[in-house]
Amino acid sequence: MLRTIYLVEDDLDIASLVQFNLEKNGFEVRVFSGVAGVLPAAEKSQPDLFILDIMLPDGDGLDLSRDIRGSPGLVAIPIIFLTAKAEEMDRVLGLELGADDYVTKPFSPRELVARVKAVLRRLDQPALEALVSAGDLTIDPGAVKVMLRGQEIDLSATEYRLLEYLARRPGRAFSRDQLLQAVWQETRFVTPRSVDVYVRRIREKIEADPENPCYIVTVRGAGYRFEAPQ
Repeated sequence: MLRTIYLVEDDLDIASLVQFNLEKNGFEVRVFSGVAGVLPAAEKSQPDLFILDIMLPDGDGLDLSRDIRGSPGLVAIPIIFLTAKAEEMDRVLGLELGADDYVTKPFSPRELVARVKAVLRRLDQPALEALVSAGDLTIDPGAVKVMLRGQEIDLSATEYRLLEYLARRPGRAFSRDQLLQAVWQETRFVTPRSVDVYVRRIREKIEADPENPCYIVTVRGAGYRFEAPQ
């Protein structure tokens, strides 16, 4: 079955170039020239991945990303930003809004295709089937769900992978570089600071007090450790 990508890009030349190269590599591509209609279309027929420009004629790709991450049915779908905004601050903001990768213009179509495949490949890795339970938290890899006191928590695909990786290794401290290698693998735009951003996002969703976490704790001078509250 073909994997579907929603490409949101107002530059027709760039959109055509990206569409051509993705379709040549076996993807189905639906192109939108702005934010209008993207969410309704995605909620009706979910894509496998979004590629979003940031500066769009009728809105902002960052706002669209925020809306995608706020939709329970779309939150786990990966997002790649394709944008001329190359400053570190822009990349960090993209991370904070749940981006899985960030490609700056000008770009190599071949590299973009490789990055798309890399993001999707991470999602294809077989999940360990055993449930993980810690305190009020339950991780169900078969359903790719996280439950907190019986209520499902909406996590992006990368947030889920990071939390599951830590939760399956309670009590062990991991450096940021180790987590980058384990969770992000070959994705290039992420840095050790990316781990901090994602840990903060997860804490805001699972911790009663994100400033005093009981699940993902900071190990001074080392990185992070998962604890199972008693």
